[in-house]
Amino acid sequence: MSNLNRIGLNEEKTKELAILLNDLLANYSTFYQNVRGYHWNIKGDKFFELHLKFEELYNNLLLKIDEVAERILTLGFTPNHRYTDYLKTTKVPESIEVSDGNKAVANILEAFKVLLTKQREILNLSAEIDDEGTNAMMSDNIREQEKLVWMYSSFLSKS
Repeated sequence: MSNLNRIGLNEEKTKELAILLNDLLANYSTFYQNVRGYHWNIKGDKFFELHLKFEELYNNLLLKIDEVAERILTLGFTPNHRYTDYLKTTKVPESIEVSDGNKAVANILEAFKVLLTKQREILNLSAEIDDEGTNAMMSDNIREQEKLVWMYSSFLSKS
C-alpha cells in the first residue's frame, strides 16, 4: 500500500498523469487567452454573433482551467500557473490574427483538435490506473468539445 497516494492511486502513474494534466492546463490557458483576443478584437458582419460566442467559450474555458488545476492538486501535485511555463509545452499557438471571424473560428477548431487529442491521452492513462475522477472529467470535456467542433465547423461551412 505504500506506493498509493492519499486518494488510493498508484503514485508513479499519478505523477505521469499530473504531468499530462499540467500540459493540458498549458494548452487550455493559451487557448483561453486566444479566445479573449478574438472576443475583444473581432470585426465584421458577424461581430455580434461571434463576440457573444467567444465570450461564452472563454467563460467555459476558464471553468475548465480551474477544474484541471484543482484535479492536479487533488492528485497531490502543483498546477503550473506561469505563461512562461505554458509556452514551453503548449501545442496551441498564440494567435496573431484575432479580428477576422473565419480565421478565429478556424484557430478555435485547431485548438480543439489539440485539446481533444491530449484529453484522450489522459483518459487512457486515467482509465489504466482506475482514476475515475480524472476519467469522468476528460469524458465530459471530450463529449462537450466534440459537439462544439461540429458547431464551429458548421459556421465555416459554405453549404
